[in-house]
Amino acid sequence: MTDPYTITPAKREELDVLLGWAAEEGWNPGLHDAGCFYAADPGGFLLGRLDGEAVAGISVVKYGSAFAFLGLYIVRPGFRGRGLGLRLWQAGMATVAGRNVGLDGVVVQQQNYRKSGYSLAWRNIRQEGAGGDSVPIDARAVPLAGVPLTAVLAYDQAFFPDGRVDFLRCWIQQPGGTALGWVEDGTLQGYGVLRPCRSGFKVGPLFADSTAVADGLFNALKSAAGRDAKIYLDTPQANPEAMALARRHGMAPVFETARMYTGPAPALPLQKLYGITTFELG
Repeated sequence: MTDPYTITPAKREELDVLLGWAAEEGWNPGLHDAGCFYAADPGGFLLGRLDGEAVAGISVVKYGSAFAFLGLYIVRPGFRGRGLGLRLWQAGMATVAGRNVGLDGVVVQQQNYRKSGYSLAWRNIRQEGAGGDSVPIDARAVPLAGVPLTAVLAYDQAFFPDGRVDFLRCWIQQPGGTALGWVEDGTLQGYGVLRPCRSGFKVGPLFADSTAVADGLFNALKSAAGRDAKIYLDTPQANPEAMALARRHGMAPVFETARMYTGPAPALPLQKLYGITTFELG
């Protein structure tokens, strides 16, 4: 008997569908996330189809030879409780066997993730606030397009477990976005990206050598969002300075995730990590 449930890689246009489901779940994806997500790993997205209808999705994006990140795990309402999500999860995890796999999962599912081999590293807190008035921008906050890509990639390397060249090239150049670097004495000391989302804007990543640099970048990015526009920043709870930055800018927690890994937590400089890139791809 033919199995009515099939699991296949998602095509580029089908990733738009998966992100549409994410929007329906309230995850507020970026307007141009799909292109950059697909650039990271064209084979990293799976769809589960029941009698030919797409009913479930998951991303297991591979970076380099040893790391991967799981996200966008969704079973459409009406098809839940039938084991379809579990089969998709197992198929996705099979594609990254032998790698250290990270995820940002809802806290209530943390115990289920533990059963699948994940361990808690820290929690990420989504902060919500408002954009700012146009203000004079510190001259050290410069368009990232004017910084050599090699310098951006070298700086980013400390904050991510493996290379993500294709993703980052797309991410910092996406339509409607603002990407800024902080350059002092000819050296890149931090960078941040603001991108338009279904609702408002998200800042991510926000990496900086010091709180002063993070504040300067965030001020400039807030200004780019415009007055009263909703703005979101996903702060690692393990960095008290990131939490304090959010409070100083009048932001309030609205959601949190459990950052978990199947292997040892990567040795990231959390004291310099003020905002993660995305819940979906790390």
